[in-house]
Amino acid sequence: MRLFLICCSLFSISANVNSQYWQQSVDYTMSVSLDEKTSNYSGKQKLIYKNNSPETLHKVFYHLYFNAFQPGSEMAVQLKNSPDKNTRFDVSLDSITKDQQGFLKVDNLTQDGVLVKTVDSETILEVILNRPIEPGDSSVFELSFRGHVPDVIRRAGKNSSEGVAFSMAQWYPKIAEYDLEGWNADPYIGREFHGVWGNFDVKITLDKDFMVASSGYLQNADEIGMGYSERKKPKTKKGKITWHFIAPNVHDFTWAADKDYIHDTYPGPNNVTLHFFYKNDPRIIENWKKLQPHTAKMMEYYNEKIGDYPYKQYSVVQGGDGGMEYAMLTLITGGRNYDALFGVTAHELAHSWFQHVLATNETKHEWMDEGFTSFIDELASNEILDKKKEFPLESSYVRYFQLAGSGGEMPQSTNANRYFHNYAYELTAYSKGAVFLAQLAYIIGYEKLFETLRTYYSEWKFKHPLPNDFRRIAERVSGIQLQWYLTDWTQTTNKIDYAIDSVVDKNNLTVLRLKRKELMPMPLEILVVLKNGETELHYIPISLMRGEKQNTYKMSWKVHPDWSWSHTDYFLEINHPKKEIEAIIIDPSNLMADINKTDNYFTSKK
Repeated sequence: MRLFLICCSLFSISANVNSQYWQQSVDYTMSVSLDEKTSNYSGKQKLIYKNNSPETLHKVFYHLYFNAFQPGSEMAVQLKNSPDKNTRFDVSLDSITKDQQGFLKVDNLTQDGVLVKTVDSETILEVILNRPIEPGDSSVFELSFRGHVPDVIRRAGKNSSEGVAFSMAQWYPKIAEYDLEGWNADPYIGREFHGVWGNFDVKITLDKDFMVASSGYLQNADEIGMGYSERKKPKTKKGKITWHFIAPNVHDFTWAADKDYIHDTYPGPNNVTLHFFYKNDPRIIENWKKLQPHTAKMMEYYNEKIGDYPYKQYSVVQGGDGGMEYAMLTLITGGRNYDALFGVTAHELAHSWFQHVLATNETKHEWMDEGFTSFIDELASNEILDKKKEFPLESSYVRYFQLAGSGGEMPQSTNANRYFHNYAYELTAYSKGAVFLAQLAYIIGYEKLFETLRTYYSEWKFKHPLPNDFRRIAERVSGIQLQWYLTDWTQTTNKIDYAIDSVVDKNNLTVLRLKRKELMPMPLEILVVLKNGETELHYIPISLMRGEKQNTYKMSWKVHPDWSWSHTDYFLEINHPKKEIEAIIIDPSNLMADINKTDNYFTSKK
């Protein structure tokens, strides 16, 4: 199975994907031992690094994320200097005690058996190679590491607010990604991650009373027990025990450990085993039991809408500080009401598609995974919980409108670390990102949108797609040119605002004067309601599309000449006198993110 995944997923590139695409590959072999009393850990790492790029590498970089959890770190300074509070942080890093702090240090780093020179820059370790790695060549890096687990201040750490002992995310020296855009060695300030596709072979040693939830497949289940096999307790009677996991074809490795976990399994679709780890707390057990069949339904929904989940295991784990996606699992806080528990699980599970299989660079294109995930999880929640919302994405639109009117909006192409306001990052990544997809459905139709998503998944899974890669697939599927849409929506803060400027009788016809009041162009769908109860649809493409949307309504529509961007006005003739018209509505679907909808309507009473 492992070989199949690697061969089929990593190295087979569809003919439709740019033939010049390449990505690096790694194999990690790690062992780590954790002392629960001191929260210190140490280990060894062997990394086989394959340079699949066309360029010779003279350096490599490692991420040392836990070094951010210290007074005076870049993350601490960023939090202190931000003009608005980052609500994801409850404490000031400058005030945390020594035991609350974290660190990660690397010792004895060698390349092919020879010590290398390193430059330590807080959360980034620069490695100056003894031997350049030529295109197509490999090197073996070996090191020892030691660290201290911080308190759960952001995502990872010890002693969570719900009493989970250890949430071990981004805990190891992690090789930085080198891709088409160069080295991705951004310092960690509490936001996003990016990693190299590869295979992980990890052994975790800790006190025998801990239960471990982890990325990967447990290799010694018969020895461990604890819900992984019929054995109830580990074979050893005292001391420590070693857990052995293998995670194929992933770009990160995460685990959590607690002495009070309940471990349940539930059958998911396509023979996937769903694992659930949660505290033995009577107040939450009922919700976590209820969550299990719903998680299976979520996976079924995402399989249908995007493509089949590619692994044979997924774990929902109580831990961390909210909700965060990792390879083959998520860490979530579990003491929530059921709707909130369902919602965070739906979101983080969807990230298994939009981040952990379609691995966009979250630092540069965070809206692609957070926005796409928000879009699909809202639709899934509405269907599975039978909410019967006519417009399940309404909240994303409302939050986008708040952003657009805030004065603090920055382009979606902004580096995640460079947002001036924290709220602008949150609303841009999640809400404006979700609106990007919903509004694309307005432009090309829902059927073509989901065909685009399924094709995107098929062609780019286990790779690092860029925004333009998604755009080109949407163009191929729909037959519509979309460069204008990707440019205006993601690379500028241009807004959409159309209006019905006037409605005038002319020779037994009605002439609408339509106006584009802001810079971003959009096609228009216009519903005309007649006083006799009849309705008709009018469609105005824009010339930049070089094509037309297929009619997705259950009524015919009239296609009018293209609206060119340089013209701010457009005159539309309706084959009825004004006296016969009850109402005229721009965008009856409400999918177009028009910032001022008050002038999108005409009624006979007006």
